Amino acid sequence: MKYTTLPNTDIKVSKICLGSMTWGKQNSETEGHSQLNYALEQGVNFIDTAELYPTPATAETQGSTSKIIGTWLKKTGNRDQVVIASKIAGNGDYTAHIRTTGFSPESIHDAVNNELKRLQTDYIDLFQLHWPERQTNYFGVRDYKHNPNDAWEDNFNSVLNTLDTIIKSGKIRHIGMSNEKAWGAMRYLAESTTNNLPKMATIQNPYSLLNRLFEGDMAEVSIRENLGLLAYSPMAFGVLSGKYIKGTEGKNSRLNLFPRFARYSNTQATEAAKRYLKIAEDNNMSLAEMSLAFVNQQPFLTSNIIGATNLDQLKENINSINITLDDAILEQINAVQAEIPNPAP
Repeated sequence: MKYTTLPNTDIKVSKICLGSMTWGKQNSETEGHSQLNYALEQGVNFIDTAELYPTPATAETQGSTSKIIGTWLKKTGNRDQVVIASKIAGNGDYTAHIRTTGFSPESIHDAVNNELKRLQTDYIDLFQLHWPERQTNYFGVRDYKHNPNDAWEDNFNSVLNTLDTIIKSGKIRHIGMSNEKAWGAMRYLAESTTNNLPKMATIQNPYSLLNRLFEGDMAEVSIRENLGLLAYSPMAFGVLSGKYIKGTEGKNSRLNLFPRFARYSNTQATEAAKRYLKIAEDNNMSLAEMSLAFVNQQPFLTSNIIGATNLDQLKENINSINITLDDAILEQINAVQAEIPNPAP
């Protein structure tokens, strides 16, 4: 395994992070525990969850993923061997079953306290804002279009002050954001600097061969401000495994179970994935290995969040850390990106 540190901290994290959002819906508690055991044996010490999980989000299953991690921690006593990241859900119809009060101080305290109970731990290493409260372009929306009727009021300072209080209480150690844009990221960073408040350490955004939009403004923000990317969906909901192209996906595959997750399945994305598959096979790699290796070696990456529904997938995904793509392969990948740029925003 290879390791980095959470930016501006001394916390060592594996460059492969174990994602968990299928546990409690597609995966049972036993399967979640097996994945945790195997990942830890391979040197993966970083686990990502959220109060929302598993997905798709429902009131009946909300919080089940973190509960599975919690029972594993209790059974194994491995809390000191892992770094745990979690998230508070933002506003929206998608999360109305959790709360409708956004990132108010009460909401943030509630989210932290409930996650601590589910995880059966005294502290969370990295606590993240799952997506912005304001109306902006995230979750598959390519361009920003301003809504003059957006009721959101600037609360960056309030959010950071609340998180500062919780950090001082010992319940969380560091903070991050997710699905954030360049403007929001810089606003948080500016508030931290100006008012001596905790600094965002990471940003968890989509990044894959089918979505390299982070390489725009966000890459400069990441590198110049030491804001580490936690890349999610590096396999594009399994599209970059090649199984949908080859027709080898099972009935329980994510896109067959939940067809509304079609973000990475449009015509252009499928064509790009076919071209990437050929590059991988011509170079004696699986498409999954090449896709993940590409993400692993980006200069702005802190950790690559992988997810799997079985141990075979997990083994292949973790093995990507041992692969380095040479300049010739990168040139071929970039040629596809030039012809079909970011087909799945």
